[in-house]
Amino acid sequence: MVEEGEGLCEIARLPEELLSAAISRASPRDACHAAAVSPAFRAAADSDAVWASFLPRDLPDLADGELSPAPASKKELFLRLSDGPYLLSDRLMSMWLDRETGAKCYMLSARSLVIIWGDTPHYWRWIPLTDSRFAEGAELIDVCWLEIHGRIHSKMLSPNSTYAAYMVFKIADEFYGLDAPFQEASVSLGGRGSTKIVCVQSYDSEDEEVPENYWPMSIGPLLRQRARRRDRRLVLDEGVTVPQKRTDEWMELEMGEFINEEGEDGEVCFSLMETKGGNWKRGLIVQGIEIRLKKSG
Repeated sequence: MVEEGEGLCEIARLPEELLSAAISRASPRDACHAAAVSPAFRAAADSDAVWASFLPRDLPDLADGELSPAPASKKELFLRLSDGPYLLSDRLMSMWLDRETGAKCYMLSARSLVIIWGDTPHYWRWIPLTDSRFAEGAELIDVCWLEIHGRIHSKMLSPNSTYAAYMVFKIADEFYGLDAPFQEASVSLGGRGSTKIVCVQSYDSEDEEVPENYWPMSIGPLLRQRARRRDRRLVLDEGVTVPQKRTDEWMELEMGEFINEEGEDGEVCFSLMETKGGNWKRGLIVQGIEIRLKKSG
């Protein structure tokens, strides 16, 4: 009977090419673990042959200077791309790799989106961003028709992958009309799509109290069924998606998910809308829409 240590020694005697071929069929995480087994495993696990297999073959062109100085190896390239985001050549989109799978992820800047009335200063204004890879974002000044669209071609994404789209935003110090009526978020690809009810201003966190005697603007009977007061907070019933705070201090709101199947050739479309209530809105600051791998759980 071969002891475990002896078995590892036998495996370590295999040619580096065979070890590399075996490790490349695993995951980036497994490759990092394999590198700690022995010097022979480290040489194979850190090889360009292994990490080239984890890198997408069709990486988009990055903006000048984004990867300066140039990575010394395929492993360094992968690890740096997974620490992104990095701006693409037009500087209107950014990308990075999912560290566990190598799947391509993107963010569309506010400038790359279609924002109805976005170029009318009376309704929206463009403001500099100091906490984003993008130079500017869109701040809602005053509209009664909220409509934001974005799109990305499916071939830019990794095949056989489930993605989710997120609106990334902040709420300005002065705001109103963002809590009701609720908004609709939709995601579609290849004739398949989904729409969900969302609320960008939900008052659903412990540190954000609803003012006394507060009710959302223009709240009607249907909305009162879905919103209720609890301990001076407005709590939304199940079925209404609310934003989550990110580690970078921005908020994100899941718009929906989709599966990018092998051979898919079409546009993934996203939208956030509230055009039926007619009430005026102010204070939404849009950084963009993020498309990243959907994590289970």
